Amino acid sequence: MQKDKPILITGAGGFVGRNLVERLRWEGYTELLCFERGNTDEELRAWASRAAFVYHLAGINRPQDPKEFYDGNTDLTTRLLGYLEECGNPAPLLMTSSTQAVLDNDYGKSKARAETEVFAHAARTGAPVYVYRMPGLFGKWCRPNYNSVVATFCHNVARGLPIQVRDPNYVLPLVYIDDAVDAFVKALDGCVERESAAPDYCVLSPVHTVTLGRLAELVQNFALARGGAAAVALGGCNAATLAVPDLAAGSFEKKLYSTYLSYLPEDQFSYPLKMNVDDRGSFTEFLRSPERGQVSVNVAKPGIVKGNHWHNSKTEKFLVVRGRAIIRFRRVGSDQVFEYPVSGEKLEVVDIPTGYTHSLENVGDEDLITVMWANETFDPANPDTFLLDV
Repeated sequence: MQKDKPILITGAGGFVGRNLVERLRWEGYTELLCFERGNTDEELRAWASRAAFVYHLAGINRPQDPKEFYDGNTDLTTRLLGYLEECGNPAPLLMTSSTQAVLDNDYGKSKARAETEVFAHAARTGAPVYVYRMPGLFGKWCRPNYNSVVATFCHNVARGLPIQVRDPNYVLPLVYIDDAVDAFVKALDGCVERESAAPDYCVLSPVHTVTLGRLAELVQNFALARGGAAAVALGGCNAATLAVPDLAAGSFEKKLYSTYLSYLPEDQFSYPLKMNVDDRGSFTEFLRSPERGQVSVNVAKPGIVKGNHWHNSKTEKFLVVRGRAIIRFRRVGSDQVFEYPVSGEKLEVVDIPTGYTHSLENVGDEDLITVMWANETFDPANPDTFLLDV
């Protein structure tokens, strides 16, 4: 698919459409014909005659009158296909349908009829068609309190508003919007994943399954991690827990966390940290993770020495980002001292091995700022910290 070829996108202003349009622009596609509610059938006819590829994403799922299901799903599809055929345009067409197309309700029946029209169009013209029966989608820019429980939970919890969990054991199949958009972009080159049992249909992957109760728990934990009014509304405290979720590549929690942050009120992007301050400087925890340890920021005033302790199992990494310091080490039981001069002018990480007592001295004339990572979160009941001068 050449980057300057016209691409028609119906429903370009919707959740999927917005994400797809921005991705295509980033990919370098220069002529996107974005059909939305305010556009006319004349524009749709003209754009259908030029399109090298068609994304048919438009649809109706929450109308006032059931007749609108058929107007916005079946009839719009029929008109679009008619415009393609009357000008002899065999452009590939990707259509988003719904898993409800197998159900006996007006929405499902309108989608099923649209699918039938698309398959008939392919038989008549030989145009490639890619029909996706969409599972639940989640991600940024989805409308809350509409038809996405993920969007609703994220929006409401971030604002300290209540959510309803009618059946905590109800299982949701969910696909992340970026994964869906990845699949749709690959379809430009005819690369699609077919459903093995029904090869007429295309499928998205990966599909994440989560119970409604677990979904609510995860989103609420994200709010507790930041503290503030949203955490208090959940029965927590104003102070942040600083916990970060499982951020393994491709994990559901990572994708959900990114989604949650996109629903934060625009005046609440920041949150305070608890600074432990004394006459030597300060020590402030930044992030905590049971799997990946803890990140903190240490401030030491000029001439101050911090540390003079060692650990059995806890390891650390020190990164001085401002000022000048000397980090000293002595193996427990030995008299030999090793020194590492470090500076914010040349960033370098110093590992703190187990079994070495160590100290950090500010040898400059300004506050020393050090970012510290430990491989485990601090547990007051088992601190694994033993005082011993270097």
